[in-house]
Amino acid sequence: MKKLLLILICFFLTANVSAAELETSAKSAILIDQNTGTVLYKKNENERLPMASMTKVMSLLLIMEKIDDGTISYEDTVEISAEAASMGGSQIFLQVGDKYKVKELLKSVAMASANDAVVALAEKTYGSKESFIEAMNKRAKDLGLKNTNFVNVHGLDDENHYSSAYDMAMMAKELLKYEDIISFTSVYEEYLQKPDGSQIWLVNTNKLVRFYEGVDGLKTGYTKEAGYCLTATGKRNNLRLISVVMGEESIEMRSQDTVKLLNYGFNTYKVNMIKSKDEVLGKIRVEKGKEEYAEVVLVNDAIELLNVNNKISNYQFELSLDKVVAPVKKGEVIGSVKIRDEQGKLINEVEITVKNNVEKATIWDLFLRNMKSLMAFD
Repeated sequence: MKKLLLILICFFLTANVSAAELETSAKSAILIDQNTGTVLYKKNENERLPMASMTKVMSLLLIMEKIDDGTISYEDTVEISAEAASMGGSQIFLQVGDKYKVKELLKSVAMASANDAVVALAEKTYGSKESFIEAMNKRAKDLGLKNTNFVNVHGLDDENHYSSAYDMAMMAKELLKYEDIISFTSVYEEYLQKPDGSQIWLVNTNKLVRFYEGVDGLKTGYTKEAGYCLTATGKRNNLRLISVVMGEESIEMRSQDTVKLLNYGFNTYKVNMIKSKDEVLGKIRVEKGKEEYAEVVLVNDAIELLNVNNKISNYQFELSLDKVVAPVKKGEVIGSVKIRDEQGKLINEVEITVKNNVEKATIWDLFLRNMKSLMAFD
């Protein structure tokens, strides 16, 4: 541990370097900006390689999606099956018939990379491990990932189980849309209470959450075939980065290269918040709405990634709206806004939505509105 700390401290003090000057010992690596998806560094980023337990980035994504849509909740109970209890590799030694809350198993996956816990959650969310794997591959296809294939939910070696640094970064980018996941991946150590009254010590396999300022996730991996791998994320001054290294020879090299990439990103780039998603852009008319007008906001923050030496531009905004007919829900996309710099270059395009739900008007609502309009006309 002292050796690891010394290595990290040395890299914290590394001088600024350019992307061309960056050297990593990983077989494959990438660094992206989480908000825009901009690739800041790449090395063999599309090479298909075994990903080990970084597989669980996709597993966690599917689980978080089911929590988000209400299929399951953090407080739901999961009964451990023989299939889950039989898993080898990293595990928390679940017993057949034991019962845990979803949040306890999720924590065990995110922190301790527990294979038994992820199988139990796969069964809970999709009914079977096989259905979950099918969903993993479908989700990868939906994300446009061309160099990924899953044959299991945990990452144990199989020649047909692979991904790439680029694909892993895109999975992580999608997972980070669910901000709750950080509350699990950022914890360094915690105790899990077992049904028999004993406790198991959960220690995060990603040591950078403790030793590197801003790192709060995501997932390590190691098998003999994959080598040492890490999909990491960190945030400083509103800039969130995602790095991936694959095929490292040791834990130390995995940490060194990840720190190199993050140092480069944080030292070279900055984020400019053009408009926040809470800022009202204006009002629009909602046909057949209980309220005739609704305030419009961005679905996500409008952000620009800049070199630390670049000046902030004056921006132009082009609003494009669909016809809005009630009912319409907050979060439902009703158009977009294009953001251009002073020279007219497209900087970003962000979807827009209504600030609050608008219900469909009743016949009585419409009658009163028409009467009000007639009276105003008179």
